[in-house]
Amino acid sequence: MRKFFRLTGTRLYSTKPYYVTTPIFYVNAAPHVGHLYTLVLTDILKRWQILRGRKAILCTGTDEHGMKVQQAASKAGQDVRVFCDNNYRSFETLAKQAEIDYDHFIRTSKPGHRFAVQHFWLKLQEKGFIYVSKHEGWYSVSDEAFYPPSAVHLTLDPATGRKFMAAMETGKEVEWTSENNYHFRLSALRDRLLKFYEQNPKFIVPASRMKDVVQQVTAGLEDLSVSRPVERLSWGIPVPDDTSQTIYVWLDALINYLTKAGYPSAGIWPADCHVIGKDIIRFHCIYWPAFLMALDLPLPRQVLTHAHWTIGRAKMSKSTGNVVNPFFALDRFDADTMRYYLAHDGGIQDDSSYDNSHIIERYKKGLQGSLGNLVSRVVRSKGWNVRRAVELHETNNDQLATEHVARLTVLPDEVTARMDDLNPSLAIKTIMDSVYKTNEYMQKSAPWDLADNLRDVRHLDRIIFLCAESIRITGILLQPVMPSRMKMLLDLIGVAPDARALQNTGFGDDGHYGKPMVDVGKGADSALFPPLRSDF
Repeated sequence: MRKFFRLTGTRLYSTKPYYVTTPIFYVNAAPHVGHLYTLVLTDILKRWQILRGRKAILCTGTDEHGMKVQQAASKAGQDVRVFCDNNYRSFETLAKQAEIDYDHFIRTSKPGHRFAVQHFWLKLQEKGFIYVSKHEGWYSVSDEAFYPPSAVHLTLDPATGRKFMAAMETGKEVEWTSENNYHFRLSALRDRLLKFYEQNPKFIVPASRMKDVVQQVTAGLEDLSVSRPVERLSWGIPVPDDTSQTIYVWLDALINYLTKAGYPSAGIWPADCHVIGKDIIRFHCIYWPAFLMALDLPLPRQVLTHAHWTIGRAKMSKSTGNVVNPFFALDRFDADTMRYYLAHDGGIQDDSSYDNSHIIERYKKGLQGSLGNLVSRVVRSKGWNVRRAVELHETNNDQLATEHVARLTVLPDEVTARMDDLNPSLAIKTIMDSVYKTNEYMQKSAPWDLADNLRDVRHLDRIIFLCAESIRITGILLQPVMPSRMKMLLDLIGVAPDARALQNTGFGDDGHYGKPMVDVGKGADSALFPPLRSDF
């Protein structure tokens, strides 16, 4: 028999909040499941920091300038500002429905951002990093990016037989342009970038993409065109003192991270983590650090670059119609289930295949069949008293219990290590493995066989205490992933609201829970994870 009482210290942080961002999303088309995945990953990182006791700020929003948006508005027959005012709402709604705890939702068409961008531009000019030159090259409206001749090729649209020039990197169509505009001296910062990468080997996650960026910069950088003639691009932020030019949409967009950080004041900058898709690495991991270096501003601490979602192993594409509507998914499965699935199955290194059958499998096996079943077994049974077991605060000395105590003791540190590596998927799998092991322990210990034997009450309570501790610890750790369901779980097990932080996850740390704060319910429909409405 062992008793457990342990105090855990509060981790101390600097006064600067943890600042995490999503990319800002183009309003030219409706949100898809990739946007939802990025939002969920970012939100988990924010909530994890709060769980650790640190203030955290999450910024998301919409990118409303550029040729792509200008053309989409024209095609829709709408004034471009009206178009943006209408279309940004779907992204804001998506964030709210997915329970994204954002602090700032930025729109780049708003005056506050325009001031930050123009101030940044003037500082670049003042430092000598901006000059005028003729630019000729291939431009992709879809990517809002210029490509050198070596990065494009002639390709064929199999559906129509039309031949066109496309970017090798993205497959998007490019057009030849020749224009006078402003350039940024990107080439002058090559050596400083390489030195920064060397000194900050974990700047880009995963490491394979860090290696790719280093190789790209090592091969050489060309100066970057950072404006477009107003007759070609009128919807954007004008170059200060030159209304004939519009600031390049990516320079405009990247500065959003500074805008909401308080720029030009120091504010909460630098960002602790930018969360982005792997298709926009060049902009965030080469251009953005270079822009900041030019003004001697601090660089972001890390960039988490995640992989994409596919359907049937084929890339999602609006043109082929194989995109997932995130609103339909949220309505069908609810926010916590989708958050769990996307974070559990979503790829950081490799692409993941989206399938409703996978969501149903994860729900039935992991959530309903394992975690939900464990909670129902422990809190609903009339054969034991959870509060009495917690008051006893003991576990048995048999090998099964000893191994499980050891597993739960190291679990918080293991999960913290995964989150420090910016790998929520592995963190979740580590937690869920503990849930599966707890079910095995309960099944083998068979407390129901002891429930009617008053001579074995102490032995019974030790089993129930170990199961209850498993529920309490895993429930606290899963809060960033499934905030609503884990609140319900902790209410069911009776954990006080001020005892739900990471510092409370030591085995035996809480001796005050065990009495439900809400009705435990009866039957499957009132369970923590009730049956799905449909298996299709």
